[in-house]
Amino acid sequence: METIISRKMTSINDVQIIDIAKVHDTRGNLSVIEGNAIPFEMKRVYYLYDIPSGGRRGGHSHKDCKELLVALSGSFDVIVNDGNAQKTVTLNKPNVGLLIPNGIWRELENFSSGSVCLVLASEVFEEEDYIRSFEDFKLSKNRIS
Repeated sequence: METIISRKMTSINDVQIIDIAKVHDTRGNLSVIEGNAIPFEMKRVYYLYDIPSGGRRGGHSHKDCKELLVALSGSFDVIVNDGNAQKTVTLNKPNVGLLIPNGIWRELENFSSGSVCLVLASEVFEEEDYIRSFEDFKLSKNRIS
């Protein structure tokens, strides 16, 4: 008997900009992500940097993992797609994050020189959680709806 896993159908409307608390001080600003600032427990933190000119990252979706992306330095564009609609969000402030729920395709591009993308993830790395083909992603969305 086949096991069916019930997953909520997500759309680009579920992608959210999250303001991260900023403490201004004459010595410099400080931002903190703690408590319920994001709607998941962080299980993994990683960051992207030294992206070559014209480089792209992402190009996948997650079955279960949710992520918060933050431009710690520089800027980059995040293209999110739910299989029906697409939008581009530019991240360029270290006190603003982009919350991407599971079930959303994402691509990162237009990295400025010296940019750093911090990613807070709800799950540890598991290759089985990734959908790395856009065609497979669209098929998976059709199965959920």
